[in-house]
Amino acid sequence: MQIIRDISPLTPEPCVATIGFFDGVHAGHRYLIQQVKEIAAAKSLRSALVTFPVHPRKVMNADYRPELLTTPEEKINLLSDIGVDYCLMLDFTPDISRLTAREFMTQVLKERFQVECLVIGYDHRFGHNRSEGFEDYVRYGKEIGIEVIQAKAYANNIEMEDGEHITVSSSLIRKLLHKGDVDLAARCLGYEYFLDGTVVGGYQVGRKIGFPTANLSVDDPDKLIPADGVYAVWVTFDGKTYMGMLNIGVRPTIGNGPNRTIEVNILHFHSNIYDKFIRLTFVKRTRPELKYDSIDELIVQLHKDAEETESILLAKETGCSQQKKNE
Repeated sequence: MQIIRDISPLTPEPCVATIGFFDGVHAGHRYLIQQVKEIAAAKSLRSALVTFPVHPRKVMNADYRPELLTTPEEKINLLSDIGVDYCLMLDFTPDISRLTAREFMTQVLKERFQVECLVIGYDHRFGHNRSEGFEDYVRYGKEIGIEVIQAKAYANNIEMEDGEHITVSSSLIRKLLHKGDVDLAARCLGYEYFLDGTVVGGYQVGRKIGFPTANLSVDDPDKLIPADGVYAVWVTFDGKTYMGMLNIGVRPTIGNGPNRTIEVNILHFHSNIYDKFIRLTFVKRTRPELKYDSIDELIVQLHKDAEETESILLAKETGCSQQKKNE
């Protein structure tokens, strides 16, 4: 995938494109992008995504916290794996925000990015105040030489345990992560949610009670942190993956005050990994964060948590191995 930015002198070849922020690059996004690739192949054109390095609302309001499912770098890596030809990075600016849909299609899509066919998500709107809709885009496209096609909606909605079907979206995934429902979020994303960051020094309390932890400082302050609680996670660094028991929260039994920490106990691992870059991949939340009457009660619970965590991850590992054999 070739990345072309606003400041780049490169001009893409004529292409079929779609527009979006693509936060999380979830299953619905992938379905839309697959349609773009198929249409591009049928028309013997390149496939392209027009996206933004910074959330448009943050550009217009510096205090806005977007709670990203993916950082810009993570998003690019996920999009690259899908196999699209171009990622056209457009810097969203106040000037861009004032363009009407027709002006955006003419100045940005047609003249800058050589878009010959625009695939519109079934519920997507763009242009100043988003006041225009699909029929308007079709009309403008005919006037300026862009074919406009409405994408098919993603129909594989997720079935809940109670039988309810939910429509996949970035906002839904954020709600699930805020509840700690990381396994259902993974079904919506098409992969397990993860946090990247660097191991920093902590209070050393875990080491004193037999559960040393690595404290994660997340790389991007806008990255969404799931709900407080205990999680079974994979811990990846230096090219290897380990089982981990993660706690997110304020450690109420220890009396940590309001300081929220992200601490992982790597099972059966005892080396110092300060300053290492690590990835935490969420598998399942096992319980909420609780306050215990004593440190001894906490230690008893942590032993139970470690056993449950290992059981969950071993079962997951076995299931994945079996799936690969079947494939």
